[in-house]
Amino acid sequence: MKKVGILYHPKIAAAGALAEELAGLLPSLDASCWLCSAWEEEKARAQVEGTELIFSVGGDGTILRAARSALPWSIPIVGINLGRLGFMTELSAAEARERLPAFLAGKGWIDERAMLQVELASKGPFHALNDVVLGRGAISRVVYVETTIDGAPLTTYKADGVILATATGSTGYSLAAGGPILYPQAREILLKPISPHLNFANALVLPPTAVVELRVRTDHQAMLSIDGQIDLELESGDAVRVRLSPHVTRFLRAQPPTFFYSTLMERLVPR
Repeated sequence: MKKVGILYHPKIAAAGALAEELAGLLPSLDASCWLCSAWEEEKARAQVEGTELIFSVGGDGTILRAARSALPWSIPIVGINLGRLGFMTELSAAEARERLPAFLAGKGWIDERAMLQVELASKGPFHALNDVVLGRGAISRVVYVETTIDGAPLTTYKADGVILATATGSTGYSLAAGGPILYPQAREILLKPISPHLNFANALVLPPTAVVELRVRTDHQAMLSIDGQIDLELESGDAVRVRLSPHVTRFLRAQPPTFFYSTLMERLVPR
């Protein structure tokens, strides 16, 4: 009997209803189930050990929470899209009901995605599937970000901030800031400044072995954002160290491996 977890977006009524429906179907498929709001990460982590499959019901934000809840076991996740973009999700609600038996039977392929590990003084480590952003706070003034790679100084960005993104995150904030799109299974790290002033503006694609240190200099508020969901206030002089995480996020897919490219065109190219 498989142990299955279902995480859902608590503010989307349809997500809660679908989660309850799927939970009701699982016993007839010889699977046990636990159900939890994706926003209650501690509660989810308390139930996740021994789980063989997680259904994430919501959008990409729900998947980011599911990915953190699945650590360190890297349990395969099936994303069911009830959000807007759904770059990481796999199925519609109708497809989820139809394909549930096949997923429980182990059919499909594993799509493994790199994550970032973030360390801040005595806090962390934190892990991000999408990106890490060091930027200004509520006041609209630039911050200075001293950037080193593998101990070698790169530059001091005078900018709204700096993004470090995974391949998965390359279609998010980094893309909006003018960064490139990496193929989904890439393990390289993207470094992209946000609106730099009289400074190097191009994105850098760093190797998976890179260790990046960002040290902020500011006379006002600065923030560190992890996957856009964990926000930490920074003081001038604080340093953030980012490298590839030892953990990965694993998706169980039914669509062909090339589905990413068609999804990209559907989401980003105006019709």
